Amino acid sequence: MARGDIKFYQFLLNAFPVILLFFFALTGYSFSFQIFKFNISFNLIHLIVFYWVLKKPEMLGYGLIFFAGVINDVVQNLPIGVSSINYLLLCVIASFFRTRTLVPNLIYDWILFFIAILIVNSIHFTVLSIFFDENIRYGALMSAAFFSFLIYPVVAKLFNQIYLLGLKQKNVE
Repeated sequence: MARGDIKFYQFLLNAFPVILLFFFALTGYSFSFQIFKFNISFNLIHLIVFYWVLKKPEMLGYGLIFFAGVINDVVQNLPIGVSSINYLLLCVIASFFRTRTLVPNLIYDWILFFIAILIVNSIHFTVLSIFFDENIRYGALMSAAFFSFLIYPVVAKLFNQIYLLGLKQKNVE
């Protein structure tokens, strides 16, 4: 590989969380599909924010997360700031867990993610119902939280491999 190709590859690996976050914020893409009359959905932006703030906070800044939330609100036709508040609350919870955790463990992170996603989704739907007269769909709230919880270990392993690949590439230089 040429030197310029290696630097570009390293840039892509370092910018991966930001690129992924803004891709999902700009497209408004939601992983939702139906199996046997049961709607399965999960919020990948919550997974991205929680993992990268918990494990590698230097990779994803809070200002970028806030801006991605504003973009997501515009794309999803939500009141401006609702998603930003959710993402920053998720950042606060992840940062709190990061400072309190002595031994990082996927199982602990998985359980803490479930708690965090329940808090964030509850606040999100409560704000929408109180201030903006939206109906709360508790089934959708719980199913999205549950399926996000189920795929967290897979996404965390994938993100960890991408981060390690970036470190390995940095050490090669």
